[in-house]
Amino acid sequence: MKQIITTLFILVCTLAAKAQVGEHRNLYAVGFHGGCNLSSVTFQPKVNQKMKSGLEGGLVLRYTCEKYFKSICSIQAEINYSQMGWEEDILDMDNKPVPSTANPEENEYYRRTLNYVQIPVLAHLRWGKEYNGASFYFNAGPQLGYLISEKTATNFTPETANYSKRTNKVTAQDTMKVENAFDYGITAGLGLEVHLRKIGRFQLEARYYYGLGNLYGDSKRDYFGVSRSSNITIRAAYLIDLYKD
Repeated sequence: MKQIITTLFILVCTLAAKAQVGEHRNLYAVGFHGGCNLSSVTFQPKVNQKMKSGLEGGLVLRYTCEKYFKSICSIQAEINYSQMGWEEDILDMDNKPVPSTANPEENEYYRRTLNYVQIPVLAHLRWGKEYNGASFYFNAGPQLGYLISEKTATNFTPETANYSKRTNKVTAQDTMKVENAFDYGITAGLGLEVHLRKIGRFQLEARYYYGLGNLYGDSKRDYFGVSRSSNITIRAAYLIDLYKD
């Protein structure tokens, strides 16, 4: 897995190293973005889940180094705050929500929010109008993250949970704090950028992150063999050009 991240990082750096192959560019852009995450965690043994929603936002720095044929080539780095985690889908044998023993009018629920600082470094390729118009773009690269806090929202405890009615009996994660604060993986996205002269650049993007690190230990002694995060992000961004020659 680490070889994949290393390879992607080398590809990103190669864009800068070969900046003289096409038409040279020297453009810096900076901005900010915000959006919504839909997250889950792949557990083994399996935990039934829904997609958990959360917020994300941060700063963007982009360096455009060349135009190669019709491709506008850039390197993009970000510093982001991201709410990830998982939400359990607690069902009975009839695929109906399990009622709470404490309050029968409610169904049992469990959500874990994981708050990360993330740093993606991306190869950014764009096609279309370079200035004063619309362009389509693709970016991909490695992403590092560090867990700064976690929070649980639930209406049951191990003593009051209605475990006997559940189809999924895997519950160890409910009381386990995350063991590995450091996270790493691969992210990629597709988006639309519109440049308006003297105003700036507006982006709308859909991005997917696939985690390669585990939240919990994965040795033979540990409960989970796999506990990897992933998420889909829908985000909007605004950038301004700082320097161009």
